[in-house]
Amino acid sequence: MCRGLESLPTTCLERAKELKALFGSLLQKPDHSITSQSKKNDKLRLNVDEPLKWTESFDNLLSCQNGLCLFRAFLHSQFSEENIAFYLACEDYRVTKPSKLAAKAKKIYEEFIGSDAPREVNIDHVTKAITKKNMEHPNLSCFNLAQAKIYTLMEKDCYPRFLKSCTYLEHSRKAKTG
Repeated sequence: MCRGLESLPTTCLERAKELKALFGSLLQKPDHSITSQSKKNDKLRLNVDEPLKWTESFDNLLSCQNGLCLFRAFLHSQFSEENIAFYLACEDYRVTKPSKLAAKAKKIYEEFIGSDAPREVNIDHVTKAITKKNMEHPNLSCFNLAQAKIYTLMEKDCYPRFLKSCTYLEHSRKAKTG
């Protein structure tokens, strides 16, 4: 089941490393004046408040690239990265051209829903059956129920655990002391 960090997208891993470096350097710097910083440092400084916004709602976390990458890395460490991968695949599916719906739906179903799915998400039997039935005539909403179940699972279970994790607490503490 564990595939290591290689299964995370490279961009996500790179962003997580950047965040770690950014927040780590902020803890070590006693003076955070912006008088002679470069534009890049100014941009990074603006992102320092992000962790505090993530506690406001799960949507805030998901809508922020940094938050999403950190949350995805957290889920990976909890062996449940398939949840966010499925959620994001469904979001991408919603903007699919009609001519590609069937192929993309089949790929998502086989990867996350099917009985032998390599990254099977944890949904109830009824939701799985409805989604399987929807696959007979794929449309933009065929994964809506399953996606909503996974969203709720992440919001009610994974998100609170993320907010209590050492990684998040360290980032939020750094943001508060800015």
